[in-house]
Amino acid sequence: MAGKVPSVELEVGDRVVRISNPDRVYFPARGETKLDLARYYLSVGDGIVRALRDRPCMMHRFPSGVTGEKVHQKRLPQGAPPWVPTVRVHFPRYNRHADELCVADVADVVWAVQMSTVEFHPWNSRRFDTEKPDEWRIDLDPMPDCPFDRVRRVAHVAHEVLDELGAVGWPKTSGGAGMHIYVRIKPEWGFTDVRRAALAFAREVERRAPDDVTTAWWRRDRDPSSLFVDYNQNARDHTIAAAYSVRGVAEATVSTPVRWDEVDSLDPRDFTIATVPARFAELGDLHAGIDDAVFGLEPLLEWADRDGEEVPEE
Repeated sequence: MAGKVPSVELEVGDRVVRISNPDRVYFPARGETKLDLARYYLSVGDGIVRALRDRPCMMHRFPSGVTGEKVHQKRLPQGAPPWVPTVRVHFPRYNRHADELCVADVADVVWAVQMSTVEFHPWNSRRFDTEKPDEWRIDLDPMPDCPFDRVRRVAHVAHEVLDELGAVGWPKTSGGAGMHIYVRIKPEWGFTDVRRAALAFAREVERRAPDDVTTAWWRRDRDPSSLFVDYNQNARDHTIAAAYSVRGVAEATVSTPVRWDEVDSLDPRDFTIATVPARFAELGDLHAGIDDAVFGLEPLLEWADRDGEEVPEE
C-alpha cells in the first residue's frame, strides 16, 4: 500500500523502541493509531509508571486493534529485549509459574504497546512480596441499569467511610461506567485478609446506602439498577485497569485519576487519549501522593470479625 510507514523508532529515555505498523488504526471512533497510543503513554509517563511500577502486570493485547481479537497475556511475549523487567509469579491452582511484565520505566510501557498492548492490569502487590498486597481496591461496579448519578452518590459514601477510618482514598474513573478508589496499605496481610477487609468496608457502604448498593455475591441476586461494591477485585490474581490505562474500546477512554470535587460533574466518557494528555500536563498526576498515605487494615479486620462472616469462595 502506497505511503504506508513500516515502522518508526521512538527515543524513550536511553532506550529506542521500534513501533511496527504505526499507522494501524486501533480506535475507530476517531481514528487513533498504534503510534498515537504509544505517544499517549509517553505523555502520561510518570503517571502510568507510578501505577505499574514493580507490580506483576497482565497485558490486554489487541493485535489488529480494539475491534479485533483480544489476548489476555500473563507471560511476557517471546522476543522481548533483555532490558524489559519481569517478575515470576506462581499459580497454585495449576502449579505453574509465569514471568510477567513488571514495569520499571516508561520504555517498558512503550515496548508493551509495540506488542499491541492497549490495557495494563497490574496486581495489587509488588515484586518484593507478591503475596502481600500494598493496595486495597474499591471497585464501584454499576449493574446494567445503574445510572452514573448512583455511582457518584456511592463514591461519596465510600469517601465518608474512608475519612472516618482515617484512610486516604484516591479516586479514578474506570474507563467504563464505574469508578475505582485506591487505598495504599501496609504490605502486612495476605490476599484473604485484604479481601475480608474489603468485604467489611463494602458491607458498611451498603448499610449507609441500602437503596443504591449491593454486595450480593451472585450476579443473579443483584438488582440490575444497583451498584455492586466489588470486594473480590482484591483476590489473588484479580486485576483491574491501572490509572492512566487506555481501555480497549473504540473511543479510547482512559481510566483517569480525578479529584473528589470533580465527582459530581465528571462524565467518564470525556477522558480519552485525545483529552487526558492536556489534563495531565495541566494537573500532573493526581495520584502522585498515594505512596505517602499508608493505611493499616486493623479497623476493617475488626469489622470483619464483628460481622462474623467469611468471604465467599471464588
